[in-house]
Amino acid sequence: MKKDVKEELRELNLGQKIRELRQRKGMSLQVMAERTNLSEPLLSQIESEVVAPPVATLLKISKALNVNIGYFFQEEASGKRAVIVRKNERKQVFRRIHEDPSRVGYYYESLAYPKADKHMEPFQVQFAVKKKEDLLFFNHKGEEFILVLEGQLEFNYEDETFLLEPGDSLYFDSSIPHAFRAVGKKDALAIDVIYSAD
Repeated sequence: MKKDVKEELRELNLGQKIRELRQRKGMSLQVMAERTNLSEPLLSQIESEVVAPPVATLLKISKALNVNIGYFFQEEASGKRAVIVRKNERKQVFRRIHEDPSRVGYYYESLAYPKADKHMEPFQVQFAVKKKEDLLFFNHKGEEFILVLEGQLEFNYEDETFLLEPGDSLYFDSSIPHAFRAVGKKDALAIDVIYSAD
């Protein structure tokens, strides 16, 4: 059974980490809003842990604060050159939240959160089945690689739509708006590796 969103956020302390880092850098919410092209009210809700940011939003915040996105998932800095995350140690790190609760998005589990200073962020992602008209498009600088493990995953990119089956993989420029949804009768499961370009 999936945890309640607020419980997930409390365990991760994501908003608190963002606020503390922003304040340590002497940056106001207004300046961060300008650097991320996100509204001050949204940033305030994220810092207050009322809203969990999607990957694209968290990438913008991490760039504005000059840290790797992995900073927000570490319990403490780890300079290890190799880290292992056992299946039972994975962390469900965030998921997309929309004003309409029926528009459920993606559930992420970090696969390498103890590693500091990563160039890639690997996740196991569960994509919910939803209607085409409920798709929300996101973009962020960098590239992504996806390997579908279970279910059918629809990838919407520019003016094209692609259907991915288990075993299919996808590599794309994530600076172009894109959206995913599981199609069929069950959620899709995939490995998603995000490379965030500086």
